[in-house]
Amino acid sequence: MGFGTQNKVKAEGGMASMTDLVFLLLVFFIIMSTMSENNTPVDLPKPSEKLDPSKTNTTTTVIVTADNLYQIMSGQLDDAANPFNTKTEGGSYEQVKAFLVEQVEANPERKLKIAGSREAKYEAVFQILALAKNREWNPALAYD
Repeated sequence: MGFGTQNKVKAEGGMASMTDLVFLLLVFFIIMSTMSENNTPVDLPKPSEKLDPSKTNTTTTVIVTADNLYQIMSGQLDDAANPFNTKTEGGSYEQVKAFLVEQVEANPERKLKIAGSREAKYEAVFQILALAKNREWNPALAYD
């Protein structure tokens, strides 16, 4: 009595499809390598005006310190004319607000860059963002 099964699965794989796939990949990479030459000419736009390297940065930057105090960097002022410069400990929001409004609105672009310490409270940064939104300035957050 032979109870063996006649339907055995063959474990052999067809190599014809594998060689076709390898051949197609080889042709693809040969064609792509010939098309990726480094001497393809690219027409870059010419600047309409010359950039002046002596032009100072006029964007006002507010730095929120770890003590939740504000320091102001302005390209329009030197450190002696700025009471809240980076060499001082800074000032509170009420102390800095009027000076900050004056500095940002003196610039026609009305840009404000906000940088903060990781230890600063969110409320300290949001106060400056709210002021920028109410005055319709262009704030940008800077972080590391």
